[in-house]
This record gives sequence, structure tokens and C-alpha cells, in this order.
Amino acid sequence: MSDAADVTERAGRDADEADIRVGRRVRALRLARNLSLADLAARAGISIGALSQIERGMTSLRVRVIWPLAAALDVEPSALIVDDDEAESDLYCVRAARRRPLPVQSEGISKDLLSPPGAVLTGMMVVVEPGGGTDAYSHSGHEFGFVAEGEIELTVDSTRYVLKAGDSFAFKSTLLHAFRNTRPERCSIVWVNSQKAKEPRDGE
Repeated sequence: MSDAADVTERAGRDADEADIRVGRRVRALRLARNLSLADLAARAGISIGALSQIERGMTSLRVRVIWPLAAALDVEPSALIVDDDEAESDLYCVRAARRRPLPVQSEGISKDLLSPPGAVLTGMMVVVEPGGGTDAYSHSGHEFGFVAEGEIELTVDSTRYVLKAGDSFAFKSTLLHAFRNTRPERCSIVWVNSQKAKEPRDGE
């Protein structure tokens, strides 16, 4: 293969990879906003087929499409095309600086979403300040947690557990459960739930 042909092949491969990255970013942003292909296509004024090809990296994002698509996703156009490892959104990873806070009703608790938009499971970093906690509640699904730091008092189906850093737990979410930090230090828990993240339930 000649040098010119080799350069052309590499350029084509780089372009294909860029299209795939852009497509993944568009899909991640769409899923993060709970929009279907039809919803986003209608908002951006493009066909569902064209949007599907963009998301699959089968076609490049044209200039005339960038602006309406960015407006439909409520982001700057640069968010769709920036070629950066620290990109705001991706289908498969969430950067530490890009975590999205989740709404909670209980005082002394904060939750950051760890899982990317297309994930089946919901991963959260739950931080419980001293004195913070929840009343008993239940919901559909299953959950797993790992105490990263501090200590937490977890009650599941009327059984109380005192969990310290390094301890873990898992249970059906349909069981009544509650947790509270009774210690003077904050507690951090990596919490995984099979229910998709949404507005807070009563008691959370």
C-alpha cells in the first residue's frame, strides 16, 4: 500500500470512529432526557431514520442538523461534536466531575447518579450526613450497596444492621427498609438499584 493510500485509509478510519463517538453522545443525551427516537426526531425536525443513522455512527452529523438537534437536546452545539475524553455524556461511562445529582426528600442525604444514561441498573453515590436518614419505605426492584466510608444503620424487614466501611448488603426492594447515620462522621455508600432513577419516592 502506498503512503498516500495509507493516509487516506487512516483518515477514513478516524472519521468513522469520530462518527461513532458523536452518535453515542447523541444517544446518551437523548436517553438522559427520556426521549424516544421519534420524540427527538420530531423536536429536531429530522426523520427517525436519519437520527437512527447518526446515533449508530453510520452517517456524519451535518452542520444543518447540529443546531436544531442541539436545541432539541437543550445543549450547546459543541457538546455534540467536541472530541474530548472528558466529554459531558457517554453511553458507557460517567466522569467524576459530570455526575448528576438526584432529587431527595429526606434531610441530610445526597445522591449522585453513577450509571450512564443507557444503563439497565441505577448506580448511585449516596452520602448520609450525621443524623441524616429515611423513614421506612419500599418499592419494586432489588438493591445492593457497599459502604465506602463511615457507618450506617440499615433496617430491612424489621431487622437492624450496623454496617461499617467495607461491609455490603443486598435485598428485595419490596421489603420495608430504612437507613440512618447515627455517627458523628458522614457515611458514603455505593448503592445499586434495579429500578431506574426518577423523582424521589415518599420517605426517601
